[in-house]
Amino acid sequence: MFKKVFRYLILGLGVYALIATLVINFYKDDPQAMIWQDREAFNKRYIAKLSIATPTNLNTVLEYLGSPDLTFAKRDKEEVWQIIFYRTQHIKSDGITTMDECTGLLFRNGQLIFWGPNALDAFEQRG
Repeated sequence: MFKKVFRYLILGLGVYALIATLVINFYKDDPQAMIWQDREAFNKRYIAKLSIATPTNLNTVLEYLGSPDLTFAKRDKEEVWQIIFYRTQHIKSDGITTMDECTGLLFRNGQLIFWGPNALDAFEQRG
């Protein structure tokens, strides 16, 4: 009797470990479905991993992080400048996401060129 219960217990733990491993490795996070605290942390981790050495385009960011919280764009001669903001730090519980709660990512013609606290300044200097 004890051996039978022990076998089922081991089998159950094995199935649980297999399912957990599959979910962790193959289930893509969906930022749109996350609660705001998790989404902030998710955004912050992704942005922290960005590197100039690895070219990143706008579509890649949108695919991974989803819709930005704020976005602005303008044309300067033949170039299109776009800055998108993702919330990365909570400041005030008022139900409104403001720029001081976000990190900006600046794109020129769809290519990421600058991000962080000074991205907005760089954007405003154009055109």
